[in-house]
Amino acid sequence: MDKLKFYIDGAWVEPAGAATAGVTNPATEETVGRISLGSAADVDRAARAARRAFASYSATSVEQRLGWLRGIIDGFRARLPELARTMTLEMGAPITFSTERQATVALFHFEEAARVLAGFPFEERMGPGIVRHEPIGVCGLITPWNWPLNQVASKVAPAMSTGCTVVLKPSEIAPLSAMILAEIIHDSGLPAGVFNLVNGDGPTVGEALASHPEIDLVSFTGSTGAGIRVATLAAPTVKRVAQELGGKSANIILQDADIRASVMAGVHACYTNAGQNCQSPTRMLVHVSQREAAFDAARAAVATIRLGDPMQPETTLGPLVSQGQFDKVQKLIQSGIDEGATLVAGGLGRPAEINRGYYVHPTVFGDVTRQMTIAREEIFGPVLSILAYDTEDEAIDIANDTPFGLAGFIQSGDPDHALKLAKRIRAGRVYLNGAPFDRSLPFGGYKQSGNGREFGIYGFREYLEVKAVLGYPG
Repeated sequence: MDKLKFYIDGAWVEPAGAATAGVTNPATEETVGRISLGSAADVDRAARAARRAFASYSATSVEQRLGWLRGIIDGFRARLPELARTMTLEMGAPITFSTERQATVALFHFEEAARVLAGFPFEERMGPGIVRHEPIGVCGLITPWNWPLNQVASKVAPAMSTGCTVVLKPSEIAPLSAMILAEIIHDSGLPAGVFNLVNGDGPTVGEALASHPEIDLVSFTGSTGAGIRVATLAAPTVKRVAQELGGKSANIILQDADIRASVMAGVHACYTNAGQNCQSPTRMLVHVSQREAAFDAARAAVATIRLGDPMQPETTLGPLVSQGQFDKVQKLIQSGIDEGATLVAGGLGRPAEINRGYYVHPTVFGDVTRQMTIAREEIFGPVLSILAYDTEDEAIDIANDTPFGLAGFIQSGDPDHALKLAKRIRAGRVYLNGAPFDRSLPFGGYKQSGNGREFGIYGFREYLEVKAVLGYPG
């Protein structure tokens, strides 16, 4: 699965340098492919190709762009099993999850972009003038490894639909599925230079994209620290910056909810994608009177998890993505123990029956206080913290006591009461009573979870400038 070329200006080209990196299967710790590591020179070549293409592509019709989108959608559907298997190999998601979620939700973003594009009002009469929505220009897209194709599609699809051209840098940890997408895009007949892909690491390729004068917008998904760095590099050229960053979402279980069902569902939601989710409900808030019931339900939920080979359909929890992520999660589990939290389930080390791969025990801590490290830092692993509250006001205060604000969750027998509390949570999304994730509604964060929105019409608007035209007769 070696993918050593970059996709620039409609062709697969040799990189400027000779540096390469291996892609590791986190379930076996074996190298499954290699990519080239790009340089600032590769970014410059791609950005200039995107700039040349923008002049004509931005003037294409909605019908033309819909035609290319349909070609990408058809190609994606044809190669969906291959894409799912590739993501399982490169980042460890169980194959059932890769097929039903990782790959299919990425496809949805192209389908949603086509739906929005077909009816989007690019020009509107407003009072004495006309308001136009025009493509912002060349977009630098930097995506993470945890949802390697979903995050690519959520940026590429609306950017190209609006008439922008793009330079994509997928994560160097899980880049192989994005390379297949580049092949699909090439086969769709999209004009040369509209889509470009350069692999590489953040300090080299990512920073070159963020600072490049030909890039008009940089959209970044990743850690808050890296997001700050991207914004700093983007500032001298006053480019637009859209960020989807870290999270530490609270799941408030009210006293009128079914405590056992709510806790079990909350554990599984926390462990989705091995806990490597920015919006995971990693802080579970339960009433002080329901401590024991919550602990019992959490243990029962952990007992249903099937940890193992991600290529087997019965596996529900795969490995973490890398040795570095494994070490980080182990350190945070140790901090929970050291700081006095009660270990309800799981704990340190790798499961005894598994002798290779970056697997961790699905872990639950109880009696966690809001000052503990595990209650404040984004763990990005299957580690749940259960905190107690006495009043609903205290629960809201705990939920908002974080520098993050990506999502919130509320479980209640009274939807109206749940909605009332949802309005008090400082987060970009709030899920009531196990509502499913929806990719047509806006997604993004408050506070240090980022700025801007992705998905649906709100994600579409991120790639558009607004122009007022005055004096044209009505």
